[in-house]
Amino acid sequence: MRIGIGIDVHPFAEGRRLVIGGVYIPEHKGLDGHSDADVLLHAVSDALLGAAALGDIGLHFPNTSQEFKDIDSMILLMQVKKLLEKNGYETVNVDAMLLLEAPKIATYITEMRKNIARCLGIEIGAVSVKATTNEKLGYIGREEGAAAHAVCIIKRT
Repeated sequence: MRIGIGIDVHPFAEGRRLVIGGVYIPEHKGLDGHSDADVLLHAVSDALLGAAALGDIGLHFPNTSQEFKDIDSMILLMQVKKLLEKNGYETVNVDAMLLLEAPKIATYITEMRKNIARCLGIEIGAVSVKATTNEKLGYIGREEGAAAHAVCIIKRT
């Protein structure tokens, strides 16, 4: 068994779609980034890559590559799964925490969990997604951006 941690941050930007956990959340400005800026899936991807000592998403999917411009981060997470498999690992579980003041995402959490589970080929019961505000403190509290933290356990196949 190996444990990994991932953290990601993106600022909000006008003219962008908000996608978190592979779920489109309407009526709110999106997150800025080279890909779709899915802060949750990026944190999960980094946790998994870190657990396997395979670097981070920036190494595998650089923001300097047009190949990954505006790419769906669910595609990236599926590529991370393939990298794990190639190196003899499988995901045991994922626990993730979103930090954002708005929008409220409680109604989207089940779909986010399903998306992560589907990408990784694990049961939804092995995926936890939670959210909290920053109590109006800092860039998250001022609604300038969002962050996500994720931890995971992987094991040898």
